[in-house]
Amino acid sequence: MAKTCILIGAAIDEGQRRPGCLMGPAAYRVAGLPQALQELGHGVEDRGDVAVVPDHDAQCPNPAVHSLAEVVGMANALRKATDEALDAGFPIIMGGDHSLALGSVAGAAAHAAAKGKPLFLLWLDAHSDFHTPLTTTSGNLHGTPVAYCTGRDGFDAFGPFPAPIPPENICLFGIRSVDPAEHAALLNHDIEINDMRVLDEHGIVKPLRDFLNKVAAAGGMLHVSLDVDFLDPSIAPAVGTTVPGGTTIREAHLVMELLHESALVTSLDLVELNPFLDDRGRTARLMVDLVASLMGRKVFDRPTRSYSGA
Repeated sequence: MAKTCILIGAAIDEGQRRPGCLMGPAAYRVAGLPQALQELGHGVEDRGDVAVVPDHDAQCPNPAVHSLAEVVGMANALRKATDEALDAGFPIIMGGDHSLALGSVAGAAAHAAAKGKPLFLLWLDAHSDFHTPLTTTSGNLHGTPVAYCTGRDGFDAFGPFPAPIPPENICLFGIRSVDPAEHAALLNHDIEINDMRVLDEHGIVKPLRDFLNKVAAAGGMLHVSLDVDFLDPSIAPAVGTTVPGGTTIREAHLVMELLHESALVTSLDLVELNPFLDDRGRTARLMVDLVASLMGRKVFDRPTRSYSGA
């Protein structure tokens, strides 16, 4: 089914310390994301990059936290932009580091609550991002969005999360790097965790289909947050948080194809693309190809043949 894809740029790299992610939205446009969507029959409305007003009144007692004003400003802008875009179509938030999800998922949650539907979250990432501003030792707020989504304490600067997502409605998929404080906190939350060990043992399909079946049974909306480091760095070098042992190109496309076939995805983040670290646009083009698979492109043409061989 054709969708109206609403592109929203989130030019932010203050959620971590390596500059470059703020060039991500431009890189997706240059790599042909709008054209790929149009070729699949979807409408495309590019709303440009959101305007951010830093919140200089934002405070956090943890002295390690940096760039709080800018991250809160982006979260506020994206919450509104995502909520409004869901009224008109299928928002694709082009980042930018993963701190943008502090706003995009909040916007999706506000929209779902207004519609009386549960929101589910599929986190495709090497990291669990379950720190809070109070527990992070790096001070990098791109490692906190999942904690915010569940309503954990420590996010006073961002305001209450609208309709916190029940932990059982969240699936961390492909993770392979978790800090001790995050691990301890995850043990107290019933979040579905499909790390690379699980995927190695059981494959991609069953764990993902089981989660998608939960979304369908609940009549829920599904926000997907796709981090470049979900992919193995050997095929996607343009990320500042490389962790070996990620998904292959074929595995990643399979995830996208299963998501397309489910017809459950209602909004999408593309995060942590750092074009400065890329190899002639290789990672950006791969991410565009993955979005195309999510939106209906098939990697292989599988013609239907009759038993007679005709």
